[in-house]
This record gives sequence, C-alpha cells and structure tokens, in this order.
Amino acid sequence: MGHENVYAKPVTLGNILKFAVPTIAMTVFMSFYTMVDGLFVSNLIGTDALSAINLTAPVIQLVTAVSTMLATGGSAVIMKKMGEQKNQEAKEDFTFLILVNIVAGGVMCILGYMAMGPVFAGMNLSADVERYCIQYLSRYLVFTVPILLMNNFTLYMIASGKAALSFVCSVAGGVLNMALDYVFIAELGMGIRGAAVATGLGYSVTAVAGLIVFGRKTILLHFTKPALRLKVLAGAAANGSSEMATALVTGIITMMFNWTMLAFAGEDGVAAVTIIMYVLMFTSSLYTGYSYGVAPMLSFYYGEGNHEKLKALVLVSLKVIACISAATAAASLLLTEPLVSVFSRPDNPVYGLAVSGNRICTAALLFIGFNIFASGMFTALSNGAVSAVLAFSRSFVFMLITMLVLPRLLGLNGIWLATPAAEIMALGMSAFMFVKYRGRYGY
Repeated sequence: MGHENVYAKPVTLGNILKFAVPTIAMTVFMSFYTMVDGLFVSNLIGTDALSAINLTAPVIQLVTAVSTMLATGGSAVIMKKMGEQKNQEAKEDFTFLILVNIVAGGVMCILGYMAMGPVFAGMNLSADVERYCIQYLSRYLVFTVPILLMNNFTLYMIASGKAALSFVCSVAGGVLNMALDYVFIAELGMGIRGAAVATGLGYSVTAVAGLIVFGRKTILLHFTKPALRLKVLAGAAANGSSEMATALVTGIITMMFNWTMLAFAGEDGVAAVTIIMYVLMFTSSLYTGYSYGVAPMLSFYYGEGNHEKLKALVLVSLKVIACISAATAAASLLLTEPLVSVFSRPDNPVYGLAVSGNRICTAALLFIGFNIFASGMFTALSNGAVSAVLAFSRSFVFMLITMLVLPRLLGLNGIWLATPAAEIMALGMSAFMFVKYRGRYGY
C-alpha cells in the first residue's frame, strides 16, 4: 500500500518536488538529448542537415501526438479508478490501452512511408536538404511502436510510484543515443541516417524496460487479461485530446515557421529557427515535467474531494512556475551568444540570425510556464474540454494569427516576435479559465 501514503502527506514544496523533480529531470533530459542530436548533426554533417531534421519534425510530432493523447488521457482515467479503489478494472484498461498503442504505431509507420516522398518533393527544397529529410525519416519511422510505448510507460511508471525508474530509463536512453550518435556519425560515417537510428534505439530503452516491469505481478499496476471497453478508449482519447492537439499543432506551426523562414531567409533561416526552438523546447520541458509530476496529485485530491490540498498544491505550483520563468528568461538573455555558438560558428550566416532571434524570443519564456500548467491542470481535473481549448488556442489559433500578421508588418523580426505575442494572448485566456472554474473545483 506504500503508494497510497504518498498522497496522504501534507502539501509542502518538499513533498510536491518529490513528485515533480524526477519528471522535470526526465523531460529536461529528453529535450536535452534532442539538442545533442542537433549538435552532432550540425557539427559533423552541417547546418543543411540540421534544417532537414527540423523539416521532418512535423511528421515526428504526429507520432508523438497520438502517443501523448493515449498516455496522458489513459493515465488520468486509470489513476482515477485507482483513487476509487477499482484496481482490477484499472489493470484491465491499462493492458488494453497498451495494445491499442502497438496497433496505432504499426498503422502510423506504414502511412508515414507512403506519405514521405510526395510531401518532401512538394516543398521544393534544395536536393541536399530533401535527400537528408528522406534519409532521416525513413530510419526514424522504423521505431514508431517503441516510441509510442516509451511515452506511455514513462507516465505509467510515474503514476505507479516508480518515477525514479522512469528517470533512470530516460537517462540510459539519452546516454545511449548520444554515444550512438557519435559512433554512427563520426566513426561509421552513416551520416543523418545514423542520427535517426541512434534516436530510435535510445527511445527503445524505456519501451523494453516497461514491458519487463509491468509484466511483473508485484507492481501496483501490471499487465493482466485486457478487457475491451471502448468507453475507456474514448475517455482516454477525449481526456488526452488537448495534449494531442498541442503536439499536432506544434507540427503545423513548425511547418508554417519553416515556410515563412524559407521565404524570408532561406535554409539558413530554418537552421536558425531550429537553434531557437531548442532553447524554447528546453525551457518548456521544465514546465511540462512539473505539470506531469503534479498531475497524479491533482487527480487524486480531486477524486478524494480534498479541496484544502488541491488549493495548496495549485498555489505552490504557481509560485514555483513564477520563479522558474524569471530564472530561464534571465539565463537565455545572458547566454544567447554562447548557446548559439555551440550549433553554429560565428562566421556562418546562421549565427547572426539565431542570436538576434533568440534575444527577441526570450520574452516568451516569461509566459510559457503558466500556460502549460493551466492546460495540464484541467486535464488532471478530468476537464479535457477546457484543457483542449487552452492548448489549442495557445499553440494554434494565437500562433497562427501572430505568424500571419507580424512578419508582414515587421519582416524577419515579426517571425521572432510571433511566439512571445501568442504566449501573452494565451496567458490572458488561461487566467480567464482559471478564475471561471475556481468555484467548481475549489482550488
């Protein structure tokens, strides 16, 4: 019963951080190793290859979108059943949802191969960049099923009180990825193909560990004979749809960013965007990790009807996010040049573009955290609808508006300003929803 006691403890910063630190460390680490990928690729192959990785990102975000939907939605449904003491049902649903992931992964892999050629051919890229795109994606898609399993097992390990294991798997996968990046690209000369295979194998570590861990009957949540309850799948899908929308939309916005950039600054511009996206992704991962970490607590206290603890948890969370926001914005401004120089030499045109871009984009770091937490909080309270509205407006509607308007008015600076402007609009909406639903949930 060790797991239940965790939720019985008082809500203090220390106890919250016990939950949140492993998930923050894990998401930061995941984003960190995406950056290391970019680092190897830009330094060992060139900034053209770095552009290619960014141009394939929308397809990869589609894979992530589906797995995130099933993982976050599913874990909320299953943890609520655990809170209501329906343990056997929770296990059956868990097993069923994992099988759904395996099928979905297979389907996406096949569709990806069919769509790949025509999509890149239609983007009139230079021959080199197009070739890099195909080489990278064709190897990456092989790992679709392990990537889906990894995203799911990561959250289920946290929910089962095995956050430390989840962290160890992520670190092992990341270290493996970095080591293989070096071996495949520098030693074996596999080029960008090597980068994709290294990433896939790194992701597979958590997938394999999850199959072993959840196969054991001793753990609170484990595989059992699945029950086909379509209602559970629908519930998980509906509940995780906001997270899916976020990932999907990230893909669409990445494409828009890339196209607008290609028009204003060519393929160098795309490489510069990639470098700045790494900075934004790295800081976003802090908040995503925090939100994932406290989500099971929010769901549990809500299921238990404990408003005191819910209120305390939300208040401490907002303070934590305010501190992180101030710190990351300051660091990003101070470290802009050293950060950019890691990916691009000062004599490369990409360097100047990325430095000026990062200085403008840093403003977004002050608002991102509150927006991510607001959306995650409503998902944890099983209000997928509000969460979806927030996530969709933030990452799509507002970004679309700023991307269409600002570059026309301000040229290249308008592209950089699009993100901070969209985040400010989203903050207004998050605050509105937060106040509006305060009475209903008692936070």
